[in-house]
Amino acid sequence: MERVMNTKRFHIGLFCLVTSLYWFSLYAYVPTLPGYATSLGATHRMVGLILGSYGFTQMLLRIPLGIFSDRINRRRPFVTAGLAIAVVGALGMWLYPSPNMLLVFRALTGVAAATWVVYAVLFSSYFPPEEAPRAIGYLSAFNAIGQMTAMMLGGSAAEQFGRAAPFLVAMAGGTLGLVLSLAVLERRTEREPTPLNESLSVGRDRGLLLVSFLAILAQLITFATVYGFTPIAAERIGASAFGLGLLTTITTLPRVVAAALSGSFFAQHFGERRTLAGAFAVLAASCLVIPFITSLPWLYVSQAIGGFATGLILPLLMGLSIKSVREDRRASAMGFFQAIYGLGMVAGPVFTGTISDVFSLSWGFWLVGGVGLFGAIVTRLLWWWGFAPAKTG
Repeated sequence: MERVMNTKRFHIGLFCLVTSLYWFSLYAYVPTLPGYATSLGATHRMVGLILGSYGFTQMLLRIPLGIFSDRINRRRPFVTAGLAIAVVGALGMWLYPSPNMLLVFRALTGVAAATWVVYAVLFSSYFPPEEAPRAIGYLSAFNAIGQMTAMMLGGSAAEQFGRAAPFLVAMAGGTLGLVLSLAVLERRTEREPTPLNESLSVGRDRGLLLVSFLAILAQLITFATVYGFTPIAAERIGASAFGLGLLTTITTLPRVVAAALSGSFFAQHFGERRTLAGAFAVLAASCLVIPFITSLPWLYVSQAIGGFATGLILPLLMGLSIKSVREDRRASAMGFFQAIYGLGMVAGPVFTGTISDVFSLSWGFWLVGGVGLFGAIVTRLLWWWGFAPAKTG
């Protein structure tokens, strides 16, 4: 029994490491990408398109990937493929320094990120079904660790070797993850392929629809600010390349703690609805104050608070998206959930970039903050519709 438990812990630990390297390969260049694109001549709108392309390809691919994974009853090949594509995307952005090619290869990294559908489902298979929110909370913590480490090292590399250096850092992390992914354990059970109509039926689940809509709002805010225009606001008040990496690190570090506690401590002590509503309100406040901040330390404080709120929201929503779904439909449900929230990843940067070009960057942050307040209101008012009286699947 002890040997079995040690083996299980080893494979869980290995998968967590692979997950961290996967996100490392996708985020090492995120803090400096907006400024790098601007230095190549991109307008705010073009920067928004480059950043939004990452979410656009995810939005297109995640539902088909989830359904296909369920039908063939395979998970691990997608894990390996995601890492390989992430490496190719980073290589392309390093080799071809132009706004148009950044758009193409950032979109390709979105294809890599689309395989996150399978990561979450494969990891949750190591745990009992009722522990899905807790398991995904743990996995999301390693997601955040990978992102945080990547952005810190990427910012340092940009400071020392130039703004293109983070692409090489991403390639190194992705290559290591690719090798380790070959040893990831996949527990397969023999079963008939899930009929297509049954896979698609998960999209009618009211609970899944509600958490997917809330995830759109959360991702819109995150990709408009932390992974979008907050670095530009930071540069305007004196942030260096290293300062940009530090900003995203400070933003991401609280997410590690919050993600690990979202499905366990917070949801159990305050309830899922109260946790989500409160976190949306705090996230909104962290956006609304950005235009009034004139010093980096205060920007760091505000974004650390916002990062903690984000760490509560997304893992909890992800766990809820598959909590009551049968094993043979979980990748389909996760694909639906992540494809839908891809709308926010596209809309956030494009919307904020357009508003910033037409009015000002301050208005972009204020309107995004309003989206956070709307999320808090929706959570409070519509929870009954999604989670009562019953869910299907």
